[in-house]
Amino acid sequence: MGLIISISGLRGLVPEELTPQVACTYAAAFGGYLISNYKQGPIKVCVGRDTRPSSQMLAASVLAGLAGVGVDVIDLGVVATPTVGVMVRHLGCKGGVVVTASHNGPRYNGIKLLSSEGMALRGTAASQVQDRYRANAILWADASSCGRMGRNYQSDAVHLEKVLAIVDRSQIASRAYKVVLDSVNGAGGRPGRRLLKALGCKVKVINGAPTGAFARGPEPVSENLEALCRQVRSWGADIGFAQDPDADRLAIVDADGCCLGEEYTLALAVSLVLNERPGPVAINLSTSRMVEDLVTAAGCRLIRTPVGEANVASAMIDHGCVIGGEGNGGVIDLRVGPVRDSLVGMALVLQLMARTGKTIRGLAEHMGRYVMTKRRYTVPQADAARIIDRIKGAFDGAKVDLTDGLRCKFDDGWFHLRPSNTEPVLRLVAEAKDKGLLDSYIARIEGLLADLR
Repeated sequence: MGLIISISGLRGLVPEELTPQVACTYAAAFGGYLISNYKQGPIKVCVGRDTRPSSQMLAASVLAGLAGVGVDVIDLGVVATPTVGVMVRHLGCKGGVVVTASHNGPRYNGIKLLSSEGMALRGTAASQVQDRYRANAILWADASSCGRMGRNYQSDAVHLEKVLAIVDRSQIASRAYKVVLDSVNGAGGRPGRRLLKALGCKVKVINGAPTGAFARGPEPVSENLEALCRQVRSWGADIGFAQDPDADRLAIVDADGCCLGEEYTLALAVSLVLNERPGPVAINLSTSRMVEDLVTAAGCRLIRTPVGEANVASAMIDHGCVIGGEGNGGVIDLRVGPVRDSLVGMALVLQLMARTGKTIRGLAEHMGRYVMTKRRYTVPQADAARIIDRIKGAFDGAKVDLTDGLRCKFDDGWFHLRPSNTEPVLRLVAEAKDKGLLDSYIARIEGLLADLR
């Protein structure tokens, strides 16, 4: 496949593609970029990692690369990705680094870079770091100018304080919800349990040991959540939550042990926030129309962006959005930070349940009723643009958006076909008002793909 470097960071197989040398050089390129942009004063960067067995080794390489060009580093240890974003701002850092491959399998790892705002690098900045890395344009510091290394053990507490501040703790606690949390042996189990306990919940954690030996598929999608569904039913829980390994995505299981689908996470959070403080909402082009319906009903403005957390967060900042995120279970609330955050998702969903007195299934049934599918097709990156261009002309009458691959919108549905930022695949998300219509979209698209590949 080859090492993939994109706006989402760097990702690859360990050690075939992502080696300690690659991690060190990439981090040094980031450090050099920061030094060139901040001319005065010491530059600090905080570094966190997920629980994969390779993450500690790669984080050590990242720390060395940053210190080697003269950047001071603060090692946060194993923490959730959104926690690193919070700590960048809390500690006054010029940037942050997360060693994680998010929802990819255990053979993969990656390096995600954060700006001084605590969010994924915007496009221009990401490109400048990539250019430095590819050119090996590294200016190593002399022996007396290397960066200093330190540790910080307060990350969870700082992050949780911010999350708890956006909800009514006593109102949620009065319900004494029974919650099952599946943290997939990742970085979210420790802070997830602490958050739910602080909200007065009775908590059972499965796959909670932070070993990185994922007990299920790392992506929080329905086919990977059978154990969580069983635990919710057997324990008589009110709700189940599933995180991905770096805890920036969240999926929900209802009291009957049925998966709602990760699209509902953002829709439920949007429903709560728009009721409390109406305002603009930003989502990506692949997010369900459920959110669009909620925003329209509230008389607010919806901003759609290309896929990618940095794109959504940037739009939220630029337009003063009250909530936003991506339909993969990623909720962004700027009151906590401009990063997808499963802890924010849990808190807002429990707040919505407590405020309305409804079950999670009852709340979901009031959302727009659509049928959605998400698929992926292995396609060499060099062929993706040609394929998308050909498919574009096959759907007459569609409202076409080409800002990120191809999005075709119809009166009764839509589809979005785009190259992945992290894998050599085309990702397809399609949604319609009924299954027959959705199947017709898919059949037509897959027929065209078969002819073009």
